[in-house]
Amino acid sequence: MKYEFIRINRSEFPVKKMCQVLKITRSGYYKWEKKETSEREKENNMLLKRIKRIYYEHKGRYGSPRITKQLKKEGIKCGKNRIARIMRKNDIAAKTKKRFKVTTNSKHNYRAAANLIKQDFTAARINQKWVSDITYIKTSEGWLYLAGILDLCFKRIVGWSMGDRLTRELSIKALKQALKRRDIERGLIIHSDRGVQYACHDYVNLVAGRKLTQSMSGKGNCYDNAAMESFFKTLKTELTYWQRYKTREEAKKSIFEYIESYYNRKRMHSSIGYMSPVEFENSFD
Repeated sequence: MKYEFIRINRSEFPVKKMCQVLKITRSGYYKWEKKETSEREKENNMLLKRIKRIYYEHKGRYGSPRITKQLKKEGIKCGKNRIARIMRKNDIAAKTKKRFKVTTNSKHNYRAAANLIKQDFTAARINQKWVSDITYIKTSEGWLYLAGILDLCFKRIVGWSMGDRLTRELSIKALKQALKRRDIERGLIIHSDRGVQYACHDYVNLVAGRKLTQSMSGKGNCYDNAAMESFFKTLKTELTYWQRYKTREEAKKSIFEYIESYYNRKRMHSSIGYMSPVEFENSFD
């Protein structure tokens, strides 16, 4: 027969009396009372410490799938369901997503390029397909605008620029930075929405001058540039929604650190085998 012991005040109910009522030995009771934590509990406590380390190292941005992958990279055998249970039990959860507003202004007289991506956000090699877009970040001084360019092969932000006004210079500076950093091939597809920042003559001439191929989303179809919008959603979910920037300069430093030090170099991406963009790019060598 198995008994489940309840700890009580011994002065009210002495152990000797209790053992007589339950017909068990006092040595058996004391052995139960002093029993060590089970091996399973020990493992869970060890996992919890490691989960917390990874969670806080990534500033609350990782949920159970990425934490599980990181633990396995560190040589720790564990199942994703077990990690999820431990996290739920200890109220550990990744930061949740919030909705954001698109900044596209396609009411202009410039010519729009054809949609060559057609919602195929895959690329067989690096510098084959880039996507670009512009978003905004709230600060106490006013909006800070961010233009970014993402390589669809290894999910790295290859170019970006920030400014206090939504101008064509944002998209041009981001593209110039990407072109300076990367060894591009003739015909590389650079995709964006139909906004004036991407349809203006200065931007189109830069694209043509470098022998790139321009592509644009269909009119009013936000899904045609979903890969870039996904990055902005991640940026805001994991960083800017949780900050109160007093100045644009403070926001710039924060976003720079996130993109260059964290997103490109450390953050796992499920679409590239839970590697960081830099790690995935280095695997091609």
